[in-house]
Amino acid sequence: MSPTQPDWATYILQMEQALGLELDEVRRAELLMQFGRIAALAAPLMAFPLDDRLEVAGVYKA
Repeated sequence: MSPTQPDWATYILQMEQALGLELDEVRRAELLMQFGRIAALAAPLMAFPLDDRLEVAGVYKA
C-alpha cells in the first residue's frame, strides 16, 4: 500500500484561513516548494520499515 501525497497547495490555503494570514502568490509558491523539499527529506524516514512488536514511546508527564 503506497501512502497518498498531501495536497500542499490546499493545506497552505487552509492554514492561511485558520491563522488569519494573507499570503501573496510568490510566498505561496515558496511555501509550496519548501513543503516539497521537506517531504522529500522525510520520505526515506517514513519508508523505513518498523517491526510491529516495537514498543511505542511513553508519554512524558511532568
